[in-house]
Amino acid sequence: MTRIICLCILCAVVLVAQEQPRPEYPQPQFQREQWLNLNGRWEFEFDDANAGIQEAWASADRKFSRTILVPFAFETKLSGIGDTSFHPYVWYRRTFTVPADWKDKRVLLHFGAVDYRAGVWVNGRTAGEHEGGSVPFSFDITPLLKTGANSLVVRAEDQPTDRYQPRGKQYWEPKSRSIFYTRSSGIWQTVWLEGVGQSYLERVTISPERNGTVRFDARIARGQGELELHASVRSGGQAVATGSGRVRGGVAIAGTAVADPRLWSPGSPTLYDVTLELRQGTAVVDRVTSYFGFRSVEVERGRVTLNGGRTYLKMVLDQGFWPESVLTPPSDEAIQYDIRLTKEMGFNGARKHQKVEDPR
Repeated sequence: MTRIICLCILCAVVLVAQEQPRPEYPQPQFQREQWLNLNGRWEFEFDDANAGIQEAWASADRKFSRTILVPFAFETKLSGIGDTSFHPYVWYRRTFTVPADWKDKRVLLHFGAVDYRAGVWVNGRTAGEHEGGSVPFSFDITPLLKTGANSLVVRAEDQPTDRYQPRGKQYWEPKSRSIFYTRSSGIWQTVWLEGVGQSYLERVTISPERNGTVRFDARIARGQGELELHASVRSGGQAVATGSGRVRGGVAIAGTAVADPRLWSPGSPTLYDVTLELRQGTAVVDRVTSYFGFRSVEVERGRVTLNGGRTYLKMVLDQGFWPESVLTPPSDEAIQYDIRLTKEMGFNGARKHQKVEDPR
């Protein structure tokens, strides 16, 4: 069985190199229907002399000499480059066209992660900057867009020898050694666009309790007019609870309760689906879907309890590196394989070491 699974993973890796890699929605706990995956072939350039800013490499008509397969870092085999030497400054470029049915939408540009500093331009105009190599960020690029093809340029800076820069297990020496591994510089998670309403859900925190109550705390961007957050909880495709709350000062709280909830545990990982809608009267302004589980985790007399019962944590230390793609999982199947193998060996959890390499 293990050999069959490994063969499937190998096939998945080959397909990644040929088609659009990581085609699935990157954040399943905050998922929208209208989105456009920007993974795939991008133009690429090393900027070892750090001349790109002065020479206006961000201009819309600038061409780069290489190509790279995003979202894989240039140090990886799957990127198509596989250069593990030091390159502190790198540039990316591609074009995209906004879907025609987004004409009344605002457009958000999302990056799962760029290590370590990123500058972003759309059609030669600054979209924004970000610092931090292991966290997502986004920009509202609506004012920068034009009809037809749009230019997207990203400059990434990752100083490989700076020990004060948060880097996890990425090594500051040229070659991997001991417990330090190859770097993942630049874009290393999915890049995508979303079409959202003029007011939209920016973030939602879900807080379920073992007794079946659940609270949804939402942050709303560009809140205009009388808005309401509506939550609909489903199990097996059937609605089991609803709740709503008014938007005030850019935030909203909705709460509800599920009767006789089925609790989550490693042996019975029951999840509930939820649709969260931002409404203005009867009109749905924005919609996202998510999921959650009812459970309680506590410490009683020095022992961990799950759902009120004593449990023993048998966990692996998951470094989260892949030989061909380093920090970036080569496919959804590769993530699932690690989880299945962990459970087959009798473990019930994993310590994610210093970073989470993929939100899926």
